[in-house]
Amino acid sequence: MQNRLLLLLLPVLLGACATSTDLEETRRQLQSQMSSNAQQASARLSDVEAKLANQRLLELVNQVGEMQAAMASLRGQNEVLQHQLAETQKRQNDLYADLDLRLGKLERPQGEASAAQAEAPVATVSAADTALGKALDTLRKREFAPAVGQLKAVMDGYPGSTQGIEANYWLGVAHTALKQYDAAIDIQRRFAEQYPKHPRAADALRLMADNQLALQQKDQARSTLQRLIKLYPASAAAQKAKQRLATM
Repeated sequence: MQNRLLLLLLPVLLGACATSTDLEETRRQLQSQMSSNAQQASARLSDVEAKLANQRLLELVNQVGEMQAAMASLRGQNEVLQHQLAETQKRQNDLYADLDLRLGKLERPQGEASAAQAEAPVATVSAADTALGKALDTLRKREFAPAVGQLKAVMDGYPGSTQGIEANYWLGVAHTALKQYDAAIDIQRRFAEQYPKHPRAADALRLMADNQLALQQKDQARSTLQRLIKLYPASAAAQKAKQRLATM
């Protein structure tokens, strides 16, 4: 009886054992697959992180390169500006040195002037001479703004006269000293055009070029200097114009 019962239960027991073994094998396979998947995921994640790090590094490298290029460009612009500033300062120094020279030619010892006036007949001293003399005295004192008004008064009061023409020239000098370069250029241009045979015509053109350079008008200044050399080749102003052209 017992043997028969064992025979009946044996297939069931064997089936149970087989089922447990299959489950264990399945479990091991699943764990192995999960471990493999985890490793693959970890490897992919590491690969993605490496790519992102390389991309970020490349972006940083590009940014550094762009910043270096920008800095180099700024340094270049700064050098150009410094060079332009140095040129401008030199031109202004040359301009004011030239103005001092021109004004110095106006100056003469007070005793000499008084003696000359004492010797001259009173009748020969005209109102125009007196007005021009006062204007030039103001200019000698470097009182440029008042001189402008006085010189204009001479021009308006005695148009076309020797004194009026002389006042016209010095009016351009006064505007130059006041750094009113556009006004000075206009005055000097008209003076040179209206009075081409005047002894100061060449100097007017040279001062006109200096004013143009003060305004960074190099092409116009070059043209003015070339015109000066062509029209007045033997003048002292032409020699100075050649020197200035050589440095432009």
